[in-house]
Amino acid sequence: MSLLRERNFRTFWLGQTISLFGDQITYIALPLAAVLVLDADAAQMGYLGAAALLPHLFFALPAGVWLERVARRRQVMILADIGRAGLLASVPLTYAFDSLTFTQLYVVAFATGTLAVLFDISYSTLYVSVVARERYVEANSFMHGSRSFSYIAGPSVGGVLVQILSAPTALLADALSFVGSALFLGRLEAPEPPLEPRTTRVRDEVREGLAFLFRNSILRPALLGTATLNFFNYAFWALFLIYATNELGIRAGTLGLVLGVGAFGGLTGAIVAGRVGRRIGLGPAFILGMILFPLPLLLVPAAGGSELRVLAMLFLAEFLSGLGVMILDINASAFMTALTPDRLRSRTTGATNFVNWGIRPLGSLFGGALGSAIGLRPALWLTSAAALAGVLWLLPSPIPALRDLPEEAA
Repeated sequence: MSLLRERNFRTFWLGQTISLFGDQITYIALPLAAVLVLDADAAQMGYLGAAALLPHLFFALPAGVWLERVARRRQVMILADIGRAGLLASVPLTYAFDSLTFTQLYVVAFATGTLAVLFDISYSTLYVSVVARERYVEANSFMHGSRSFSYIAGPSVGGVLVQILSAPTALLADALSFVGSALFLGRLEAPEPPLEPRTTRVRDEVREGLAFLFRNSILRPALLGTATLNFFNYAFWALFLIYATNELGIRAGTLGLVLGVGAFGGLTGAIVAGRVGRRIGLGPAFILGMILFPLPLLLVPAAGGSELRVLAMLFLAEFLSGLGVMILDINASAFMTALTPDRLRSRTTGATNFVNWGIRPLGSLFGGALGSAIGLRPALWLTSAAALAGVLWLLPSPIPALRDLPEEAA
């Protein structure tokens, strides 16, 4: 039976689909508000990207431990959605009164990132209550399929909204998507994971979560590989929008359409990722995604010539990269979820986000500094090529031999 026939999963999936769609509008509208309204330079774009991601570095570890002491984590997710809706709605409000500043954008990015930390860690514990272990890959395909759909429609709609209404006003769409996500979560009837008695200190539990990750022969190289890839990928994306609009001369609406159409690669990846994992094994599929995700981005700094040729190269880069990231995420998420014991799930998710998400603002800051120092195009060449180094962590590990879901780790 399809998972979509199960009411709880369908409710969970629909809420996330709405939220992901809105996120992609913000993904293009917030930085374009900085570029088009406030004339941001490369360094300021790096700061803005870092502001949204620094909360993972600051708060992911303690949040993972704290949430294991919270009985109603679904309520945390609902409050996080409502808070993010209000924060994003403040941007078009101040823009309407001609008082939008970089400071406000940085504060909104940081505050929404902080709420995202609480939401994402709570999500990992609710997910295993909604989805049976043997259906992780199938469920991941649905969830990442929604993510791919959001990549297709979100930037396209966002780009058009920016061009018609303005970048700040387009953020209202994401604010409404968070309200929709909260309403669906309110209808969910999934059991919360039971709380265990806690006698150890927060510091010791943080250490235990980190130790579990870094002692496991599969989780450690997977985390270090994706962290390396993400560092350079976020350095790349800190510069991409300003490069595309200022140096390639692409208008916001056209850029949104290119990113949206290119994201069909992600939808294709969500459809085929499970088959790829079954055919060649979860570990080899993960390695394939680690190469296919960053490699096509080399086409971006290579883009040149006529406008049609530039747009075609950007489309191809987005399509193949989206295909790769879905093959990577769906297969890696399945075996990492299966390996993690329930009693460690929140703090392990917090520790994972601390490393894997915490590295991203550092990448954004690095990208902004690099773009300012050597120029946008050379920086894009360097960061897109260096992201391929992440796969080197995987080759000497057990991951290339991993075929099926592993047993839960001790």
